[in-house]
Amino acid sequence: MLIEGKNAVNEALRGNTTIEKVMVLKTAPAYNFKTIVNACREKKINVQFVEKSALDRLSESGNHQGVIAVATEFKYSDVDEILEKKDGRDLLVILLDGIEDPHNLGAIIRVADCVGANGIIIPRHRSCGVTDTAVKVSSGAASHVKIAKVVNLNDTIRMLKEKGVMVFATDMEGDDIYRTNLTGDVAFVIGSEGKGVHELTKKVSDATISLPQYGMVNSLNASVATGAVLYECIRQRRAKQ
Repeated sequence: MLIEGKNAVNEALRGNTTIEKVMVLKTAPAYNFKTIVNACREKKINVQFVEKSALDRLSESGNHQGVIAVATEFKYSDVDEILEKKDGRDLLVILLDGIEDPHNLGAIIRVADCVGANGIIIPRHRSCGVTDTAVKVSSGAASHVKIAKVVNLNDTIRMLKEKGVMVFATDMEGDDIYRTNLTGDVAFVIGSEGKGVHELTKKVSDATISLPQYGMVNSLNASVATGAVLYECIRQRRAKQ
């Protein structure tokens, strides 16, 4: 797996990502990549100073910023790891139902890290996994957010409910999020932009919630909707303290 860009590589070095080598633009000023090179030396990671053409050939995004790290494939977590509480805080879990665009996944991972979510759960089939593009878009957050793959998302929702987690599916016809209590252990199901959350998944969930919309286009990008939902949850938690 390739990790491209200064921020993404820096965060990968700070996180738990296993990096095999880092390639740096040989003609760049030394101070540009001083932090990355020093971190590699501390971790005994091989650093190669290469021509721009070599980085251009490897780059999938076309925006490597002069540095590419070669890492082992993304290591997924178990659901049980995600359900481990942090410092006694209430659980905050994200379930993705049919997100296929790695750009959306990467942006959601970034939001999850920003709000301190416990992790993200994705279905094994008919959804995007953590690809190089998703890692790049996450700006390194993929190195810090626990992500689990499950065979059946609905079974996972049932398991969460048995453990006392309140599961909210997002849907345009759901209850107003600003009139819904989102405190306690909660999980949010985010659907794809095209199909939204599947009907059975909505039925299995405890409730459905929606964000009010006042414009002419009645849909939000999945990552934008995720950010709005999660920050309302955080707002309610802070108000309750």
